Amino acid sequence: MDKQASKKVGVEKEIGIVGLGKMGSNLALNMVEKGWKVVGYNRTYEVTKKLEKEGIVATRSLKELAKKLKPSRVVWLMVTAGVAVDEILFGEDGLANFLDNGDIVIDGGNSFYKDSIRRAQELEKRGIFLVDVGVSGGPEGARHGACLMVGGRRDLYVRLLPLFLDVSAPQGVQFFEGTGAGHFVKMVHNGIEYGIMQSIAEGFTILKQARYALNLKDVADVYNHGSVIESRLIGWLKKAFEIHGVDLNDVSGTVGHTGEGEWTVQTARELGVQAKVMEEAVKFRVESEKNPSYTGKTLSALREQFGGHLSTKT
Repeated sequence: MDKQASKKVGVEKEIGIVGLGKMGSNLALNMVEKGWKVVGYNRTYEVTKKLEKEGIVATRSLKELAKKLKPSRVVWLMVTAGVAVDEILFGEDGLANFLDNGDIVIDGGNSFYKDSIRRAQELEKRGIFLVDVGVSGGPEGARHGACLMVGGRRDLYVRLLPLFLDVSAPQGVQFFEGTGAGHFVKMVHNGIEYGIMQSIAEGFTILKQARYALNLKDVADVYNHGSVIESRLIGWLKKAFEIHGVDLNDVSGTVGHTGEGEWTVQTARELGVQAKVMEEAVKFRVESEKNPSYTGKTLSALREQFGGHLSTKT
């Protein structure tokens, strides 16, 4: 459905955003630019306050955020997966205490899909709906057009479609029926990402050790002009070489990792599916803490470029 068709459905153009880190703040700015009234909350109020000059309404509490939104409310969470999401939703001063029947919570973080199913069930008891959305593209995508993988109920998706079209890349939103389906698709996306990044890092380590005096920046450049492995990741690696140099001396050889790759491997086992490449990629990141390497440096540099993750040595 194009943006013109989207005008026939939808919600009033106001929304709350909880979590104004790299992803949340850029998503909020994207929405403001598209004409949305954005009410923001972050645990550190100073972060929210700084965004007021960009048109975001700052609040000091989840209760205040809910009060500043007209029913039926839509609140988008962009917080770290796990305990933090449960605390934001169901804590003593949690968001669910201040929402009303028919309000919608969008979880745009990298939550485990089984947690999303559980949270949706708990919220539904209060008459509140949960829509799970996998968001890909990093901070740059959040700011200028992300890839959105939407799960949950189709009627809610249709209602929220104008919002999704406003913040997504062209043709960058798809719906998948069933609570948790959006986060499931994003989880597997991240598992695939682990494997592709590992292959790129290993390949460039081989190139670096070759007897030829290869300029790795030039290799990345030619790979990214018409080759089979042309990709955003190769482009980001070239940029990393330009910033840090091909030796990546100031980049950590220990690779950070969150839960998504491990969840994908775990889910593959549950389904009786082999996922050897992903499993080895996860294992490499865990072991890199004790065994940093150039391959690890390459992975860290890639994570910095697409996700803004700190990669330099401290």
